[in-house]
Amino acid sequence: MWIVKLGGSLCADPVLPQWLDLLAQLGGGRVTLVGGGGSFADEVRRLQSHWKFNDLAAHNMAVLAMAQTAYQLNAMNPALQLASSRSDIRRVLHKGQTALWLPFELQREQPDAQTNWEVTSDSLALDLARRLNAERLVVIKSCRIEPKATLAQLSEEGIVDKRFASLAEGAAFPIEILHKDELDAMRALLFGEIRVLGV
Repeated sequence: MWIVKLGGSLCADPVLPQWLDLLAQLGGGRVTLVGGGGSFADEVRRLQSHWKFNDLAAHNMAVLAMAQTAYQLNAMNPALQLASSRSDIRRVLHKGQTALWLPFELQREQPDAQTNWEVTSDSLALDLARRLNAERLVVIKSCRIEPKATLAQLSEEGIVDKRFASLAEGAAFPIEILHKDELDAMRALLFGEIRVLGV
């Protein structure tokens, strides 16, 4: 099983339908897609900055932002099957389809290590990959990626969140960070072609 995290910044990008088609066509039975919060999460940040409410509420609202993205992606490509639990994900993949994660299970009643802005959908996708014993995590970004950059450098530059690099330590699967234009690289990975990636 692979986890593919699609950055929320792609939600209004012209390349988005191509990514969804690729993952629906070649990811069936293997890929679980995680959508970022995108502009929905940006609105949560704006409202929290304005009203100064706590991070627990902001976390729960940001989880709902990711869910809104999932509903958007499913509406754009219904071949991507919504799944809100690990058992749902396994059921979708067993049927040979591509799963699309609805992360309602991440909502919290009490603060914990995830309920802050240092942990965004990047780290939540990484956490899901760990919990599902994934074989690979691929993160798709809108910004250019320096091929030789380490995860620590990408965290420092804000390309992935602040906790991502430390949470990735000891991961039992490879982690790739791809630019949104690297559809061919993603296709090659899905076809099992050997390719050396920068991260």
